[in-house]
Amino acid sequence: MNRTTILTSAGMLAAISVVFQIVHIGYQSPWGMWIDLVAIPWILAYLIFGFRGSLITAAVSSIIIAMVAPSGLVGASMKFIATIPMLFVPALIIHLSKLKIGDIKKMRWFVTVLVSSVVVRGLFVLPVNYYFAIPAFFGMSPEQAMEFVPPVIMFGLNAIQGLVDFAVAWMLAFRFKLARVVTV
Repeated sequence: MNRTTILTSAGMLAAISVVFQIVHIGYQSPWGMWIDLVAIPWILAYLIFGFRGSLITAAVSSIIIAMVAPSGLVGASMKFIATIPMLFVPALIIHLSKLKIGDIKKMRWFVTVLVSSVVVRGLFVLPVNYYFAIPAFFGMSPEQAMEFVPPVIMFGLNAIQGLVDFAVAWMLAFRFKLARVVTV
């Protein structure tokens, strides 16, 4: 696939992501974290175009979201930081196992990639939330942040978000055959 197709598609998926942020379809937890649709286009970009295409989509979306969303730079950077494991872990598994991205459509690899990505996401975002995001957004100390949102709740919310992001993107790419349409 040529660069122009990847860049154009990444731009379109980034625009969809920004619209999802502006419209903000989803559920806001009592702790302020949204379970939303914003990162679905980022993971869809990975499943169709690979790691580079997804990184472009995520970076462009994050920059625009930082400018237009009420959560500003903190919210946009946290969405980016939390979603990077959902892109990096599949890329690493694909690389180490010598698979192709299309192999993720098989249930065995889908579950392996999904569970691994969600676990890494949870472990990755816990310190970032407690030592950066919550203190920056709510003005709390890390200790207060851990009382406000216990680690098991933070991990659970991120697991739900990761599951929604990856499962919906996977269905769009492989069940609705968007990966085939774009790559034909």
